[in-house]
This record gives sequence, C-alpha cells and structure tokens, in this order.
Amino acid sequence: MKYLAPKNTRIGHVHLKVSNLDVALSFYHDLLGFEITQRYGDQAVFLSAGGYHHHIGLNTWMSKDAPKAAKRGVGLFHTAILYPERKDLAAILQRLLDKGYPLTGASDHGVSEALYLDDPDGNGVELYWDRPSSEWPKDAAGNLQMVTEQLDVEGLLAELA
Repeated sequence: MKYLAPKNTRIGHVHLKVSNLDVALSFYHDLLGFEITQRYGDQAVFLSAGGYHHHIGLNTWMSKDAPKAAKRGVGLFHTAILYPERKDLAAILQRLLDKGYPLTGASDHGVSEALYLDDPDGNGVELYWDRPSSEWPKDAAGNLQMVTEQLDVEGLLAELA
C-alpha cells in the first residue's frame, strides 16, 4: 500500500543559513514584520507571526559572510509565506512598494495570487494567499489546473481602499 502523508500535515517552519544576521533581520523582521521570539547573540534568531514559537529560523553557523545563494544550481527555490486573506497580501505589497523593495515577479496561479522577491542573501521568497478551494480552476474531469498568469496588481491593491 502506498503511504500518503496525513491530510492535515503542514510544513511548520523554514530555517535558513544567512551571511549576516542583522541584514537578514532587516528583511524578515523590519520589512516583512515577523516578530523575534528568541535570539542567540549574533549567531541565530527565531521569528514568528501571531505568537507561534517560530516560522523562520536564521543562522550564521556555517554561512557567516558567505556570498549570496547561486541562482543556478541545487538548493531552495523559494520559501513560501502564506497570508490569511487577500487584503493581507495587498498590505504587504503596498509596504514593499512604499519601501522600494524590488519584486522579481507577481503571478496569479488560479489557486493563489503570489508576489516573488529575494531576501538579502539571494534566497527566493514567495508571499501569497490561497483562494478558497471551491474557486480553484479545474478541467472537465475535476483535475486541478493551476496556471501562471500576470497578477492584477491594481486589483490586489484595491483591497486596501
């Protein structure tokens, strides 16, 4: 019998090697708004949204002052951060625009709307919200049909009006 992960299984956190803890904190804490839950000097820090023990771990144990992550090669493609509502994604988009932080992409996947950017170490970050599953695009047989289309940025920002 084939093993399937239990239905409610979730990926709980990401732990990243970074070159400079303070620079990484300027992105994850100051820009994206994650709260520091615990810090180990200049070597590691754990961050959270909403009081969880940690969603993001950052450390310099094997990466202090290392160069940025290579764009081509094996490794993490991106960390995906799920926002609870469309208006929350709109709010972080507005914050990024206000701060002049560059996006590397913005897509509508049918199942979700997503913003893409790189952290200071070159790690890809996806910020997204999921549409209700009842709205996900499906073919005539009921199979999921994800897409990659241009995100309606103006429509997203209209959530803030």
